[in-house]
Amino acid sequence: MSPTFRGGHNIAMKLPKAQFDRTVAFYRDVLGMEVTDENSGGVVDQCAKVQLGPVTLWFDRVDNYARADLWLELFTDDVDAATRHLAAHGVAVQDELEPFPAGMDAHWISNPVGIPHIVRLADEDQAPS
Repeated sequence: MSPTFRGGHNIAMKLPKAQFDRTVAFYRDVLGMEVTDENSGGVVDQCAKVQLGPVTLWFDRVDNYARADLWLELFTDDVDAATRHLAAHGVAVQDELEPFPAGMDAHWISNPVGIPHIVRLADEDQAPS
C-alpha cells in the first residue's frame, strides 16, 4: 500500500539577515497583516509568522543565506513508508538541511528544482476530517 501525501499548513520563507526586517515590514506595514514574533527554539536565528488564510507563513532569518528560499510542508500517514516510497522514486532524504524539534517524526526532501519539503505526520488537530 502506498503512503498518502497532502499539503500541510506551513510555508517557511528563509530570509537572509539583510532582508528579514524589510520583508516582515512589508507584510505588517504595507499589507496590514498581523505579524507575530516567534521563538524558533534555536533552529533559526530569528522567526516571525503571519496567517495567510489556513496557511501559516513563517519568516525565518538565516544569517548564512545569500538569497530567500521557500520551504514547504507535506503531511503523510506513515513517515517510514513515505520515505521508502520516495527513495524508490529517486528522492533522497536530506535531514542535514535543518534540525527537527525533539521527537518529531519527519524527514527533509527536495523536489526536482531544489525546493525543500518537510514530510511529517500531521499534528492531531490537523488530521484530515
